[in-house]
This record gives sequence, C-alpha cells and structure tokens, in this order.
Amino acid sequence: MLTRRSVLRLAALAPLAVARPAAAQDADWKKVVDAAKKEGKVVVYNGAVGTPVLPKVGAAFEAKYGVRFELLEARASELRERIRTEQASGKVLGDVSHNGSTTTALQLAEGTFQPHGTPPNGKRPVAPFATDDIRVPIYVITYGILVNTDMVKPGEEPKTWQDLLNPRWKGKLLSDDMRALGGGAVFFMVMTQKHGKEFHEKLAQQQPHMNRELRGNYPRVARGEYPVYFPFTLPDSLDLKGLPVKAIMPPEGSPYVRFDGAIFKGAPRPNAAKLFLDFLLSDEAQLHYANLGFVPVVGGLEGRIAAEARTIAQVKLLGTTDPKLQDDMLKLAKAIYK
Repeated sequence: MLTRRSVLRLAALAPLAVARPAAAQDADWKKVVDAAKKEGKVVVYNGAVGTPVLPKVGAAFEAKYGVRFELLEARASELRERIRTEQASGKVLGDVSHNGSTTTALQLAEGTFQPHGTPPNGKRPVAPFATDDIRVPIYVITYGILVNTDMVKPGEEPKTWQDLLNPRWKGKLLSDDMRALGGGAVFFMVMTQKHGKEFHEKLAQQQPHMNRELRGNYPRVARGEYPVYFPFTLPDSLDLKGLPVKAIMPPEGSPYVRFDGAIFKGAPRPNAAKLFLDFLLSDEAQLHYANLGFVPVVGGLEGRIAAEARTIAQVKLLGTTDPKLQDDMLKLAKAIYK
C-alpha cells in the first residue's frame, strides 16, 4: 500500500522521468546534426521544375547548418526512373526526394525510400497533414480559375467550379490536359470524387481546348485568346501582376497537390537528409513556401505570411488525388475528353 510519503516521492521523480527521455532525444538529434555537418552536403531531387522556393529554402539551410545544398530538377517521371537506375546499380547519388504525393506514394510501394527516424519537427504538421515513418509533408499547391479582366466584366466571372458549365463559356475555355498527369488530372479526379463523372460529361460539351503548356497558357489568357483558363496554379498569380488577368478561388475550395519529402534508400548522406527533412518543417522554411502562395503544412504562421500571399496560402482545400485511382481516372478522362 502506498503511503503519503511514497506518493510524494513518486510525484517528485515524475518530472525527472520525463526529462531524461527528452534529454536523450536531444542528445540523439545532436549526433544527427554533427554527423550531417561531417557529411558536408545534401543532394535533393526536385520534381517541381522551375519553382523558385526550393533554392531559397536550400540557401537558408546552408546558412543555418553549414551543410551544402545541391539541387537536381526534372519531371517526376524522369526522377523516378533516375533513382530506380541508381538504386539498381548500387550507385545512389541523391539523398532526398522533393516530389508530389502521388509520385512519392508510387515510389514508396516500389521500396524506394528508407525511414527518417524521429525529426524534432516531425509532429508539427496540422490536419489533414501528418508525418509518417517515411514521408514528411512539405507544402500544398492549390488550383483555381484564371480570367481575362478585359474580356470578362466584373461580376460575370465563373465564381464556382459549376459555373464552368454555363453555356456562355462553350468553346471559350482553355484547360490543362485532364488526360495526362498534372494539374488537369488533379482537377479531373477531385471533381469526379465530388460531383461524379456527370460533371465532366457536361464540361466536355463545353469543348475546352486542352494542352500541356501550363505556364505558356497564362500569356494566352492575358492576350485574349481565351477568357478563362483552368485549373490555374494559384501561387502563380503572384507572378502575373500588371497583366489583365484575375485569379478566382471558388468558395467550395481548391483541388490541391501535396508535396512530400523522403530519404532515398541507400542515400550516401543519410544524416544530412534527416536534417534537411526536419528543416523543411521549420517556421523558416514553411514561411518561404507560404510567402510564394503555397499552403504551409504547419500552423501558427497566419500573421507572418506576406500580405500579398496570405489569401492564397490560406485558401480552402477541396480535395486531392488518390494514387490508387490514378490509372482508372486517366482512362476515364480519355474516354470523356476525346
């Protein structure tokens, strides 16, 4: 039977029991940091080609830890094949994958990655985002609608996704290709999940002009070739200042793509890789993403995001892709949009 003195003794020892594991964790992480500095650099394979934010994040990482940051950029499919070849040959050059969640999930199923341990910032992501043993969520790309303000009067813009079905837009819609991987495929899957294939059957009757030019489509809208473009990468609106265009964020929410970080199996610099993944979830890195209009995955940054990016970085999220449905969705898109 516990006496009052025993209870008091246990109560006094409890903080020490908590402090010891915490101190051990701090010591373990210090070992990772020290080992990362000895490794000297981290090599990141990036599937978001041309996005200016990652070099800024890398420069901040270098400044903080003195670990050199090297970047290789290519399309997601090219990076997937490159690392597959590296691992098959036993000559892995990359350390960290920075890629869309769909590609990351496919590579996870192929055994491409290794566990990252327990980075101190690993528990910072807020719902619907979370870190698992392999993947670290980094940021979110959201999609909306782009309109030419010279061709579309104020108040007459398509305000919701359903407004794209208005007969007035027949033959006047420019779209990212929904039959291929990219923003168009994201839009196709999310709208199918939310509104069924009937939505796309009606949208196909609008005869949208589809291509895979992405950023090349923005000037076409600005020049007046088309009054409306979708799905438009909302962060890109910050680069279109001064042009006769306007970004629309439908109130029902934005389809989105999450970018994930993971460590390649056989990474030559595993400690530097762990340190970089942890840094991606720091306030410093997350603000770099948010200030360019991407949605951060951690909370508490709202008042620190640049005013011009705040609305975009806090847009309502509608839904994202399911890697297991990707092939079926692409087949359905090809059947509807012939």
